[in-house]
Amino acid sequence: MVETIRRYASVTKPWVVLGNLLSVAGGFFLAAKGRVDVRLLLCAMAGTGLVIASGCVFNNWIDRDIDRKMIRTRERVLAKGRMSPRAAVVFAVALGLAGLALLWTTVNGLCVVIVAAGLAIYVVAYSFLFKRRSVHGALIGSLAGAAPPLAGYCAAAGRFDLGAVILLAIFSLWQMPHALAIAVSRLDDYTAAAIPMLPVQRGIPAARKQIAVYILAFTAAALALNLGGYAGYRYLAAAMASGLVWLGIAWWGYRNTDHNRWAKRLFIFSIVNITILCAMMAVDVTIPSTIPGSPPAQWAEGTIVSAGGPYLQLERHHSSAPSP
Repeated sequence: MVETIRRYASVTKPWVVLGNLLSVAGGFFLAAKGRVDVRLLLCAMAGTGLVIASGCVFNNWIDRDIDRKMIRTRERVLAKGRMSPRAAVVFAVALGLAGLALLWTTVNGLCVVIVAAGLAIYVVAYSFLFKRRSVHGALIGSLAGAAPPLAGYCAAAGRFDLGAVILLAIFSLWQMPHALAIAVSRLDDYTAAAIPMLPVQRGIPAARKQIAVYILAFTAAALALNLGGYAGYRYLAAAMASGLVWLGIAWWGYRNTDHNRWAKRLFIFSIVNITILCAMMAVDVTIPSTIPGSPPAQWAEGTIVSAGGPYLQLERHHSSAPSP
């Protein structure tokens, strides 16, 4: 029984789920602006986590043949034949439906749409269609990686706005250097499995250039949260500092011949970087003085109202001063 539980747990890629839940929380806290509905947060994280786990199981099922060719993945449960493909599919479907049902009943429809779209992109567009056929597979997959923080943000905000667009850019752009660093460090694996990642198709120098470009774009997107009025100056300082350090590691790769060592450092710092950003999103948010598309309004500090749903919203007070 214990061994069965371990097998089923392992195909969900628990560390992947945990890392994505951090981004769900970051997006939620960013939108909540210090007024956190704990029940809503937990439901958003639980529902999104179940759907992420579903996508991981589907990915294990789809990739079981190429996983056998890669040192990094050949010990996975499905690659070793220690779980039937049918059982994996049933498990994946059950996890996905449970997660979407939980989000539908406890969060909101927008969150369901975002998470379902992320699952579809990851399973169908990335895993089935592009991963084995196109050098742009990682770019397609990066959109799925942005779904968890978007889900957290929209769970708290109840809308898709400029903040959500910026989060989409941040997390999609972050995925690219992260994925390319893995491909460089595991180049032999990806070559053996015939996965057309950029380092395999066009070489490590081309990967280096794209990594630097994506880090620059990612850092610019991260700074936009402050420029757009969604995060404070402590967040801005942290985003700028971590972005520059990450870019410095990328630049070091141009002068270093030990590609594997460089790529591992780049990969490790990618995780440090996004963790820092998620933490700062939670602790250094700003209260906007105006709402896009509405007249200027003052947000009352510490005032919380319920607006026909489970979301905590700040009450607006329009000025009633007489005209001169």
